[in-house]
Amino acid sequence: MTVRVAAVDLGATSGRVMSGRIGGDRVEIDELHRFPNGAVRVRGSLFWDVLGIHREVLTGIREVARTGPLHGIGIDSWAIDHGLLDHDGQLLGQVFSHRDARVEGIAEKVVAQIGAATLYGTTGIQQLPFNTIYQLVAARGTTAFDSAETMLLLPDLLGYWLTGAIGAERTNASTTQLYDVRQGAWAVDLCRELGIPEGVLPPLRDPGSLLGTLLPDVAEELGVTTDVPVVAVGSHDTASAVVGVPAATNEFAYISSGTWSLVGLELDQPVLTEEARLADFTNEVGVDGTIRFLKNVMGLWVLSESLRSWSERRYQGAELRSLLAAAAELEPLRTVVDINDPRLLFPSTSADPMPERIAALASESGEAIPHSPAAISRCILDSLAVAYRRHVRTAADLAGTSPEVVHVVGGGSQNELLCQLTADACGLPVLAGPVEAAALGNVLVQGRALGADLPDLPAMRDLVRRSYDVRRFEPRDGLDWAAAEVRIP
Repeated sequence: MTVRVAAVDLGATSGRVMSGRIGGDRVEIDELHRFPNGAVRVRGSLFWDVLGIHREVLTGIREVARTGPLHGIGIDSWAIDHGLLDHDGQLLGQVFSHRDARVEGIAEKVVAQIGAATLYGTTGIQQLPFNTIYQLVAARGTTAFDSAETMLLLPDLLGYWLTGAIGAERTNASTTQLYDVRQGAWAVDLCRELGIPEGVLPPLRDPGSLLGTLLPDVAEELGVTTDVPVVAVGSHDTASAVVGVPAATNEFAYISSGTWSLVGLELDQPVLTEEARLADFTNEVGVDGTIRFLKNVMGLWVLSESLRSWSERRYQGAELRSLLAAAAELEPLRTVVDINDPRLLFPSTSADPMPERIAALASESGEAIPHSPAAISRCILDSLAVAYRRHVRTAADLAGTSPEVVHVVGGGSQNELLCQLTADACGLPVLAGPVEAAALGNVLVQGRALGADLPDLPAMRDLVRRSYDVRRFEPRDGLDWAAAEVRIP
């Protein structure tokens, strides 16, 4: 059978709506609508324009329906951020960005109250200062929080506006630090202790389940019938991206490379040891009951924010392609910094530009200070590769596995310099691509739910391999990556 669906793939800087087709022993995707995305600062707070996102999602789905049959719709996005609904199902206020400053200092207070070991032993989640748990604690006492009937993570909120169905898709729910990874349920005792009403946590649903069909007014606006189903895909974009990894072996590491880099392994069980907690690894639920054992690394956000800063200052030659070419000619590993330093978390501003933050980190650690855009770009890429090396090796040690290859998917798979540096640093072959792994995973999970013969993850990945070419980067000798890693705290 042939299945054609709309795959909504939302990123923090842009969103896309793709048409996806499974049939003829291939999976194919085609971008039909792209729109810019980004947080909006209002009176010192940072919000997502979630109504604008919804409008663009409808525009994209309408285009998919206009150009062919529409058998289903699926939505994936970044994790953690959420909206609060009142008793009537109306959105209470704006949707905060996880980069909003309201969460500053909250994580330390929660850890002091609960205990770091207890928190990790229950949720298995990496300690990030903007996890949903800390956003909700920061919201306590506000009118929106006190009036909230339901919390919906972003893909679930958009799905609710399409179908009227309330729920929380499991792969995304597991990122909130409110999910008991052992029990596969909300951590209600943890919520009670923190003053988060357990009633605001919606029923959990598995990837591949049906949310429902379109509301009549939505169907009319899209120009389709009301029987079009909306499918709960792996709605955390990394969960979908890992489905789209074209792995031919179970012994692989992956890097979902975009705004964030998510570096890890796919496992059958969580790793909840004290060593894993101290290494700050996260155990997030994947499709078909798998565990994504990974580390969040700052990723290409740092480079994109630097590019934005240089563009605003009208630097000559500060364009990605030319910068990467210039960076490739510079001395390798001359400057490395901690690419996960918290000071790199927040957006670049004219008063505190990202390139100057990189230079300051280098100065503090006694590294050669990079001054030119090319030197700063090379520093960022070398530092990312060192971080990838550290976290791939640490994940393998903690899980007791030996990956044979590193799959790099997402936008970063197009960065040939970074892919080669990653192979060199990890001492493993890197297979780069596909770029649109998250959209492919979205389409594949929808396809299976709608009747395509894709019984398991190996079948899905085999279909990706038959449909898309990847580039292979072999590791090269000559650089002392171990010594470079020691230079980073």
